[in-house]
Amino acid sequence: MDSVCILGDSVAKGVIFDSVKNKYRLLKESFANIVERQQNISVLNLARFGCTVSMGSEILKRHESELSRYDYIILEFGGNDCDYNWAEISENPSGHHLCNTPIPLFREKYKELIDRVLRNGGRPVLLNLPPIDPKRYFKWICKGLNGKNILTYLEDIEAIYKWQELYSKTVEELAAEIKVPLIDIRSGFLDKKNFSCYLCADGIHPNEKGHLLISKILNEKALS
Repeated sequence: MDSVCILGDSVAKGVIFDSVKNKYRLLKESFANIVERQQNISVLNLARFGCTVSMGSEILKRHESELSRYDYIILEFGGNDCDYNWAEISENPSGHHLCNTPIPLFREKYKELIDRVLRNGGRPVLLNLPPIDPKRYFKWICKGLNGKNILTYLEDIEAIYKWQELYSKTVEELAAEIKVPLIDIRSGFLDKKNFSCYLCADGIHPNEKGHLLISKILNEKALS
């Protein structure tokens, strides 16, 4: 293997929350950079902070002609697609709210993305989603907002975990349906006694330990 192209969101980009500086920043030792160095390969990382599968499709359009040059096209989406506008929910917890990409549309858009990669000579490899810490993430999204109203909408803080899990399962189902490889990074986290130790303070982004864990999974299961 000589080269890999990555399309995805901030997890694939290597964004972490720095609790000391109290801001998001790029991690030098992200899983993509670790794999690039350890495998001695070239990695084109097109992942973007806040990227949904629809945004990823737009990025893909600008690089379709290049896909056949890479051994693998790693796809990692869902974390932003399942997210809500929490400020709107805080203001109107009894209203009808849609996440960024409802599951039927997420499935449709992701399938289209995979098909386009295949049509252009790319070899897609899907990543499912690392788990989130619902209590930590709930506390995070409630900053500056009405936490009671958000909880009224959710009914149960654990609903955040279950909702995000549905998107991870959808990715797994798509991989099986289209018969493309999937790397199960989620189980790698859940196998740990306390997977929250591998997540940032926001409860959703893998931290330095989390990225090291993902790199080990990639090296062991697919990219060796």
